[in-house]
Amino acid sequence: MSNPRNGDTKPPCLPRNGLVKIPTQPNGLGSASITKGTPAVKNRLCQPSSVPAILSPALAHRSDLPIPSLASPLSLATLAGVSSPPGASLVGLNTSEGSEQPSPERLPSSPSERQLAVDEKILNRLFWYFSACEKCVLAQVCKAWRRVLYQPKFWVGLTPVLHTKELYNILPGGEKEFVSLQGFAVRGFDGFCLVGVSDLDICEFIDNYPLSKKGVKSMSLKRSTITDAGLEVMLEQMQGVVRLELSGCNDFTEAGLWSSLNARITALSVSDCINVADDAIAAISQLLPNLTELNLQAYHVTDTALAYFTAKQGYTTHTLRLNSCWEITNHGVVNMVHSLPNLSVLSLSGCSKVTDDGVELVAENLRKLRSLDLSWCPRITDMALEYIACDLHKLEELVLDRCVRITDTGLSYLSTMSSLRSLYLRWCCQVQDFGLKHLLSMGSLRLLSLAGCPLLTTTGLSGLVQLQELEELELTNCPGATPELFKYFSQHLPCCMVIE
Repeated sequence: MSNPRNGDTKPPCLPRNGLVKIPTQPNGLGSASITKGTPAVKNRLCQPSSVPAILSPALAHRSDLPIPSLASPLSLATLAGVSSPPGASLVGLNTSEGSEQPSPERLPSSPSERQLAVDEKILNRLFWYFSACEKCVLAQVCKAWRRVLYQPKFWVGLTPVLHTKELYNILPGGEKEFVSLQGFAVRGFDGFCLVGVSDLDICEFIDNYPLSKKGVKSMSLKRSTITDAGLEVMLEQMQGVVRLELSGCNDFTEAGLWSSLNARITALSVSDCINVADDAIAAISQLLPNLTELNLQAYHVTDTALAYFTAKQGYTTHTLRLNSCWEITNHGVVNMVHSLPNLSVLSLSGCSKVTDDGVELVAENLRKLRSLDLSWCPRITDMALEYIACDLHKLEELVLDRCVRITDTGLSYLSTMSSLRSLYLRWCCQVQDFGLKHLLSMGSLRLLSLAGCPLLTTTGLSGLVQLQELEELELTNCPGATPELFKYFSQHLPCCMVIE
């Protein structure tokens, strides 16, 4: 892309978290954001004011593309016989002021080259190299490219994000018209995230999206004013929904959950909804017998609610995340481990009243755990880590961010865990160089986060080169992480991504 110097404008595509926003198009491309749906991605954001870049620098020099002559964005468009979309900034090309545009005489124009550019077999392989943002741009080049790119296989795992203001076009007379969602239907999107919508907006979405009745499997509503009536209508009309997320929705009540939740829902996430308390958990336990995953952030849920889960849910539910449930204590943990004995993923992040005794209950009763999150639990000490190391032999991921009472002794317990692949110790302020020595024997580790650990020195961190299988190392805000250290890691851990 062009640099901001010499009067060049700022590149229109600015990465920020995992979404890409597409300009409004009359052809059904939609003015939506598209985000990767996997949790591990943890997700990049791109919101261009105009058409974003087509090709990244890494791709521009790839030698393994199916057709090497197509590696340049310019040749991609010109071979098809069309000019690039207006406003497109092409990565890898000099777009600064005074740069010479290719003359028509030099543009590839032979029939064989044009035929290659629309050969569906080639395009079906080539388009896998592009991001979602780039695919949306490339689909505007010509009908042949759109026909290939609009195959559902290119959009699997992506979720369009529609803000309420993007759902309507303003007509010349000032009236609002709901946008066409046909382009999303052609690509087979089976999940949507709607932001800031009302009951009426949801009804309009159901009426205008061709796949809404049976084809939508996942719905997420964020910062929306949906009421009990709107929630009931949505789940009644959208018979295919099995995954539901409600975040920052403060107008529905627990009565709305009782009237709308359907047994087909297998995954439910509720966060920052002020009307959710114990009765909401009662509705979930009674109405969702096939529940496999529950994510809950609710400040008023108490220990009693964790005893509501049924015997069938105890068999089917494998993921439970209780984030910032401040009222949960060790008594709630007792109820949980007996109600849901088959959990493989558990988060008690921000459950600040849980102590080492609660962790002991978890370790003794949930032997199938593969992921455990105890971040922001200030009462957790080294003793809890001893319980974990002794009993959770299948554990692969452990998150201990902001567990400020953990010391080097606790890390010595963890060093015996041969299955642990990911360990997060962000802002564990008592961890020192001696503790890192215990981790050097953990050959299974693939991800280690030491961000914000203030007592680690350059000498101690340099010893991590012994972890030759490490794939990701996070050292953000570590005083001991110097430029010299990063250079040392680049030489001795060439396959590890070190996050500064």
